[in-house]
Amino acid sequence: MKLNSNAFVNHGLIPLKYTCDGANISPGLSWEEIPQETQSLVLIVDDPDAPGRTFVHWVVYDIPPTVKQLPEKITSSKTISTGGVQGKNDFGKLGYGGPCPPSGTHRYFFHLYALDKKLNLEAGMTKNQVLIAIKDHVLAKAELMGKYERQG
Repeated sequence: MKLNSNAFVNHGLIPLKYTCDGANISPGLSWEEIPQETQSLVLIVDDPDAPGRTFVHWVVYDIPPTVKQLPEKITSSKTISTGGVQGKNDFGKLGYGGPCPPSGTHRYFFHLYALDKKLNLEAGMTKNQVLIAIKDHVLAKAELMGKYERQG
């Protein structure tokens, strides 16, 4: 399985507009080579370089396997128009919260999981709740990493 963004390359810099210093909008993402038996997809974006713990920036689950991309600027609603349910990030909000590191360069990992079932969870679940629900149901996973450092 492969995960890509039209906004940045793997291990590249995340442009300002996708961060708290810019428009704070989600980057466009696309994926391919999803296993045929996939019933749903999960996307988790987190920052392992945050002080004290891994900071969660975005949680989306129950993305239909027919969906091959998420467009730029997904709104912070409970559901996504193309399919998918949004969880709660560590900013305490639904949807995407862009990179906003307190200091230094941080890495932001976009994890995509193909599952053998639909989760049927209500909106607002946390990363940990979703990870518990997907245990033993992951068919394949892909990862994309971008970096960001605040200027000034």
